[in-house]
Amino acid sequence: MVILTLNCSSSVKYQVYDWDKKDVLANGIVERVTIGGSFITHKVRGRPDYEVEHECPNHIVAIELILKTLVDPEVGVIPDLSMIKAVGHRMVHGGSKFAKSSIINGDFLETFKSLNELAPLHNPANLMGVEAAKTILPDVPHCAVMDTAWHQTMPASSYMYALPREWYEKYMVRRYGFHGTSFLYNAKRAAVLLGKDPFETNLIIAHIGNGSSINAVKNGCSYDTSMGLTPLEGLVMGTRSGDIDPGIIFHVMRKTGMTASEIEKKLNKESGVLGLTTKWADRRDVENAAEKGDPIAILAQQVESYRIKKYIGAYYAALGHVDAIVFTAGVGEMGPDIRRLAIEGLEELGIIVDEKKNALAKCRNAELDITGAGSKVRVFVIPTDEELVMTEDTVALINGTYDVHTNYRYYFENRDYVNKARAEGLQRDLEKKPWLKDIVARIP
Repeated sequence: MVILTLNCSSSVKYQVYDWDKKDVLANGIVERVTIGGSFITHKVRGRPDYEVEHECPNHIVAIELILKTLVDPEVGVIPDLSMIKAVGHRMVHGGSKFAKSSIINGDFLETFKSLNELAPLHNPANLMGVEAAKTILPDVPHCAVMDTAWHQTMPASSYMYALPREWYEKYMVRRYGFHGTSFLYNAKRAAVLLGKDPFETNLIIAHIGNGSSINAVKNGCSYDTSMGLTPLEGLVMGTRSGDIDPGIIFHVMRKTGMTASEIEKKLNKESGVLGLTTKWADRRDVENAAEKGDPIAILAQQVESYRIKKYIGAYYAALGHVDAIVFTAGVGEMGPDIRRLAIEGLEELGIIVDEKKNALAKCRNAELDITGAGSKVRVFVIPTDEELVMTEDTVALINGTYDVHTNYRYYFENRDYVNKARAEGLQRDLEKKPWLKDIVARIP
């Protein structure tokens, strides 16, 4: 059973997964969809990456390009499209109407369109991807995996804002949270690494990438999260501001005459690390500059990590007891400076990182343990796998076995679960970095 997963925005990310063999056949991305200069990067384990320019004025052309590549005699991985049995779509904002993954049928698309105003930068692109894929592959099931679904367990004390109640009742203004598939995967894997029942596990998970959020997990369920009505609230991100005084918006509008749309663009596209440095959103650039003593880069790291530290402290207080801190996503997995700065000074809370292990923990093919001696709280670096959650939800939906995560056990929760591609990658990493074996997390 081959499952295709799609994540559509201004790019289209894809993965092809053989469910019977539990193996990734290919993954890749079509970049710059609708904006010119489009190209595809196609990755197959054991082969050189395949990259070619191809203009994609819309998502239909982009998905056609993906499918053509998948069956190409030279670079493809399946003989024909009939091998694809279902398509899973990442959908960013399900509001309160979609509390779990769903098969896309009936009135689904119209209902989802009604939520566009909650995520104007994301939902319309998700919809275009679904409509394009259904046009090209009309005879297979299409499934929606909601980024917000994981957070449906939050209590009202976590998701309600202290705003006029009619805003909640009429306009659905509340905290929803995002990065749900990443948090679900990491929560389940952290429980495995701890040797605990996931529903007896308290965690703080920091998904740090271009978009960043942090999640308090109480007894295996989302209890609070830093993103809110939109993905703009919370941590400092690549180009998003995260938490600010709302009065700043009115002050700048009065001073400059900027419109609400212009302010929204500034907060989403020109703030965060980019706003602080004026030239960098990629944390690798910031890290390189900081190592050379650039004061603006150093400040950007300090501001970003301090925000993470404040949330860790707040969520520790909210949970009362924490079994582990988990860092994940691009920066969380590969950014030792941000991890170190976010954790240092938390020794009184029983959170200690081994500085040497943390500095060495730059590997996307293994779950790593960077806990320091004497720490009461474990500290893990876990490579996320949102596509695997999307794939398994899709398989379960078409097989009729799907349920919310509190009633469903994912196969990657098994102690003997192995990601074949990452296992092979780790062996290559160990040839160059043999010390990694000393920080690979051990399952008890």
